[in-house]
Amino acid sequence: MSLLKRITEHDIDRARVSEKAVAVIGKLRDAGFEAYLVGGCVRDLLLGQVPKDFDVATDATPDDVRQVFPRVRLVGRRFRIVHVRMGREIIEVSTFRRALSEEDHEPHFSDEGMILRDNLYGTVDQDAFRRDFTVNALYYDPTADVVLDYCGGMKDIASRTLRLIGDPKTRFREDPVRILRAIRFSAKLGLNLHRDTEAAIAPMCEMLNAIPPARLFDEFTKLFLTGHGERAFELLSDHQLVEILFPLPAHGEAIAKLALASTDHRIREHKPVTPGFLIAAFLWQEYLDYLEPTSTLASSQQEDPASMVIAAQQSTISIPRRHGWFARDVWHLQPLLANRTSRNVARVLAHRRFRAAYDFLMIRCATGDAPDELGEWWTKAQTVETDELLRELPSGRSRRRRRRRGRNRRNRGTADMSVANGGPQVVEQ
Repeated sequence: MSLLKRITEHDIDRARVSEKAVAVIGKLRDAGFEAYLVGGCVRDLLLGQVPKDFDVATDATPDDVRQVFPRVRLVGRRFRIVHVRMGREIIEVSTFRRALSEEDHEPHFSDEGMILRDNLYGTVDQDAFRRDFTVNALYYDPTADVVLDYCGGMKDIASRTLRLIGDPKTRFREDPVRILRAIRFSAKLGLNLHRDTEAAIAPMCEMLNAIPPARLFDEFTKLFLTGHGERAFELLSDHQLVEILFPLPAHGEAIAKLALASTDHRIREHKPVTPGFLIAAFLWQEYLDYLEPTSTLASSQQEDPASMVIAAQQSTISIPRRHGWFARDVWHLQPLLANRTSRNVARVLAHRRFRAAYDFLMIRCATGDAPDELGEWWTKAQTVETDELLRELPSGRSRRRRRRRGRNRRNRGTADMSVANGGPQVVEQ
């Protein structure tokens, strides 16, 4: 039974709607097809936000779309999606889908209990009910300026509620990543999880262990690198989901939270960010645990603890090599920052990861993981002659390198972990 509501009074600002997307809809309709804006762009417009991109849903098949538009690219394997290039914009066009019914065949389950389903072409109302959240199942007709609501999404927009469509446990079983999507949308959009949706997280969260590590890395970047990472971490922590993603002990959360706050700030300032910096923060305590038992071994007899930590994490979240190396560099520079000799200072200042390592050091200072004096010294070192600063150090510190020229350089100069207070001075990651 259709629950369609055609809503003519809404808060969509037509001026914020992409004219390229409207043109795509117009051409599809001229060719005899049904087409609407759908999903996140409609949701964001109703919430007063500027959409990042615009998606179109239609009853035209991918082959039909290709007949209408000369410049297209088909993507996807199980279900083809068409990218239509309009000037500098790419509009994603998908065909209405429906979930398999009992008449099609019984659902299949993976070894981990996940429901395995294929997608079939369907109608607009069937397409709405197979989407994940009610606020993502809204369709906008830009020509008539009407919102089509099949699942009660407009009511949830008004009450700022994030609600799964259908039975929450079933929807999480179909795709456990929806648990992380629920956290992400709640953090990003300021929506409150519906009580039924929230109640299903705890009994279903273990199914995240069955998700491929590469897909979890993709979700990691969406959670923490879109400007709302600190709030997302709070929600993950509230639902005991952090430990599923990272081996983060309670005493390591302070550094992770400040790193996320720093990253959120940089995004608001339109500065570059990298997953590698957050990986360094999330795995810092794990790195210290790996470092301690091997700190007395000769470098030729041990594997790099940083490599061991990154390798161990790969089974949960697949970390691309470049981001793993970024985290390693940040970790390896911390003892060099503490061991302030003339040679070390020159090496550190010239290192391509110095600014990230400095930022990380300041976060450590703010949490008591490194002394304030160390952070203050390196702040000055970027603006004055380092020789003068080295002479001001306590007697003997600047000559430490001369007394220790053995092979075991990797473990020299472990950073001071004494308690101190202070705030992070974000420079560059």
